[in-house]
Amino acid sequence: MLQIGDKVVYPMHGAGVIAGIENCEVLGEGKSYYVLQMPLGNMKVMIPTDNVDNIGLRDVISVAKVDEVRDVLEDKPERELGSWNKRFHANLDRMKSGDICDVAAVARDLILRDRQRKISSGERRLLDLAKQILVSELVYACDKTPAEVEGWMEEILSHNLH
Repeated sequence: MLQIGDKVVYPMHGAGVIAGIENCEVLGEGKSYYVLQMPLGNMKVMIPTDNVDNIGLRDVISVAKVDEVRDVLEDKPERELGSWNKRFHANLDRMKSGDICDVAAVARDLILRDRQRKISSGERRLLDLAKQILVSELVYACDKTPAEVEGWMEEILSHNLH
């Protein structure tokens, strides 16, 4: 059972803090929801308490895992396969895994690709989502502000231009 104040990651949305538990009536049926407060955009997400196991909610990464994220960001981009559409779906599948290292690799590849030649609007939305997910979790893992995390990522990626 999650507690108010717990920091968790919601795959494809990012990290947040359980700000409360609310009961709402949906289609005449009373349901209990966790209210997840996200650090970016002051967004709140409501998650049915009885569905937590199915959606892949997990704890925020440890400080030690932040080093792995840095290693991924420092790595060379992966070789791209096929059309932008194939890349888009491959990247989307990686992000759905909920693994922060997969999300970091998607963000790295799209950022570096965009610097070489502009990415499509679909890939831009995916990049924005990957950055949002990455930054929101690193805010909690590193106890930094979103701006500090973005600066840290930018610093690492600036060394990755080939």
